[in-house]
Amino acid sequence: MRFIVTLFLALIVLTALQPWLQRLGIGRLPGDFRIRIGKRDYLLPFASTLLLTLIAFVIGRLI
Repeated sequence: MRFIVTLFLALIVLTALQPWLQRLGIGRLPGDFRIRIGKRDYLLPFASTLLLTLIAFVIGRLI
């Protein structure tokens, strides 16, 4: 249950930081979905969220 909450919060943060993170290549991984409805783009960065969560987990274990 804790993993799902963490994943959901990371998804919200990544969506909010999308313009800045796209410059770093985050959001263009296979598994990141971009949906265009009308003139708006919606990004669902599932693969990027998992990657950043894994990196945060490894850093947390090392510290």
